[in-house]
Amino acid sequence: MPFEPGKSGNPSGTKTHKRFMDALNRAIAQDDSKRLRDAAEQLLDKAALGEPWALGMLADRLDGKPAQAIIGEEENPLRVVQRIERVIVDNAKD
Repeated sequence: MPFEPGKSGNPSGTKTHKRFMDALNRAIAQDDSKRLRDAAEQLLDKAALGEPWALGMLADRLDGKPAQAIIGEEENPLRVVQRIERVIVDNAKD
């Protein structure tokens, strides 16, 4: 199947892993949001006390998680191989 702009290559792939997030969003929407605000304030309180996990979570939520470096082993570093290939196709009918 050729690529079609605007269509996912795996249309059913995103639906299966978001069930918990959907349920959580529904629960938050039905709540008066006081509990959500309380939870956020507790996170801020823990971060202010210097809890490493709270500081990390807060930083990840505010700035995004840092990019993970892709490196090889010391004895076997990664090598990047690039190749440009030109293919001539003859569409003429015989």
